[in-house]
Amino acid sequence: MMKKNRRIAAGILVALCLPGAFLQAQTSKEKTTFSWSNLPTAVQPVFKPDTFNIVQFGSVPDGLTLNTNAINKAITTCSSKGGGVVLIPGGIWLTGPVEMKSNVNLHIDRDAILLFSKDFDQYPLVEGTYEGSRSARNQSPVQGTNLENIAITGSGVIDGNGDVWRMVGKDRLTESQWKTKVASGGLVSSDNRIWFPSAKTKLAFDQRRGTALLPGQTLKDFEDIKDFLRPNLVVFNNCKKVLLEGVTFQNSPAWCLHPVLCEDLTVRNLFVKNPDYAQNGDGLDVESCKNVLIEGNTFDVGDDGICIKSGKDEEGRKRGRPTENVVIRNNVVYKAHGGFVIGSEMSGGARNIFVYDCSFMGTDIGLRFKTARGRGGVVENIYVKNIRMKDIVQDAILFDMYYFAKAPGANEKIEVPPVTEATPRFRNFQITDIVCNGANRGIFIRGLPEMKVKDIDLNNIVLKTNKGAEIIEANGIRMKDLTLLSNNANPVVYVQSGSNITLNGFKYSPNAGVVFSINGDKNENIRVSNANLSNNHDKVEFNNGANRSVFIAE
Repeated sequence: MMKKNRRIAAGILVALCLPGAFLQAQTSKEKTTFSWSNLPTAVQPVFKPDTFNIVQFGSVPDGLTLNTNAINKAITTCSSKGGGVVLIPGGIWLTGPVEMKSNVNLHIDRDAILLFSKDFDQYPLVEGTYEGSRSARNQSPVQGTNLENIAITGSGVIDGNGDVWRMVGKDRLTESQWKTKVASGGLVSSDNRIWFPSAKTKLAFDQRRGTALLPGQTLKDFEDIKDFLRPNLVVFNNCKKVLLEGVTFQNSPAWCLHPVLCEDLTVRNLFVKNPDYAQNGDGLDVESCKNVLIEGNTFDVGDDGICIKSGKDEEGRKRGRPTENVVIRNNVVYKAHGGFVIGSEMSGGARNIFVYDCSFMGTDIGLRFKTARGRGGVVENIYVKNIRMKDIVQDAILFDMYYFAKAPGANEKIEVPPVTEATPRFRNFQITDIVCNGANRGIFIRGLPEMKVKDIDLNNIVLKTNKGAEIIEANGIRMKDLTLLSNNANPVVYVQSGSNITLNGFKYSPNAGVVFSINGDKNENIRVSNANLSNNHDKVEFNNGANRSVFIAE
């Protein structure tokens, strides 16, 4: 058995060293100009071939014996001896929190299930982060801090037992699912609409308690609502050379995979799965990380699929660590709030991100970029190409700077706040070669009056949708070879407070009524060419004080 395990470990080592792997160390990346011909790279970890089987440390694969101490002892021993592979062989291995150590590759065999305990008492309260803010949380099932050269590999399953943690609304379940949930224990709200796993969870909900650790508070202040503070399944904080490969991560209590402040991160060939009713059930949230490769993964989750973050509001700005130098390719996202997402906690910024050859099927939104006043942060140099989408519930492409905020009504007169460090910025996006077959709306761009969405290139895009495009508070939106086949669009393209909007090569449904609607008196330099509009004046309308001179059809 030891010889076989050594061969497994040696095979992993050789695979990681193959030509073409992301092994080149980058120096002075801040000064590097990245492009499609010069993509960012991530250095991968390399491990000794020594293998430490958890059975040798007393683990029992019966799904009943709690193996926390044995598994952690194997990891600690492996690390103390210079590192290697900690092997989880076939079986169901019940455990509490697993604590990773430097130079350890936790390898999950194909027929192995690492199953985390339903016992809340196994997870002590710790200081962590939630949506970018310092918060009280239960300890994550898998966690590591200030580590280097770590990995979780294999083809087995890591199951967070998340259903025992999260409350759920009756309207999110079938009738039989609801009956099963109620029969499992817990509590139900007085109106019989929400199931709670425990009294502590219900108390937090009823009292509208938050998770943030405010000045003067300690973890003891959260003991009465402990069960409400759902952990993320995997959290790596301030780690270097991290690899997640091949494993199925499923049923997380909250976010599934959450690397924070990590450098040289590779996420490859994973299956990440949460129920579609799992609130905050994100697949992958990469927060304030540098040099990242995300490739070949499949996501089917309850919230955003692949999400880029960098802290929230003032706390995130003080941290000042953007997520940068990222390659995302060959991924598939099924159920999710967004396929590829930036925000809304992006206060440290995001830059140099390349996304290509991905498919989104059934997501609420395809490409989703979200922020709000108060966040601050600059999101820039985002490059996206070769994205295929099908059956998108809402928008295929969305930029929204009013996330969870009330946007003004059409042409509503409002007081515009000054630009400060808390004003977010979206600029310099290049989005090319996009196909969407089915969505409610094709394109939605909405900036702030004090900070417009700026410099967005949209090229060679075909969107079959119900509605066309809306562009509000935007400057420098350059579109080329755009096809909007919109069933119910009237108008096909709505523009309000838009400046320097150009569209060269535009196809739309032949039965479309109004094609362009220009609204308000704050538009300028809207140019459309190769769209058969020059002699069809009834295809363009001007409302709410819009000046006809701002629109030029060539």
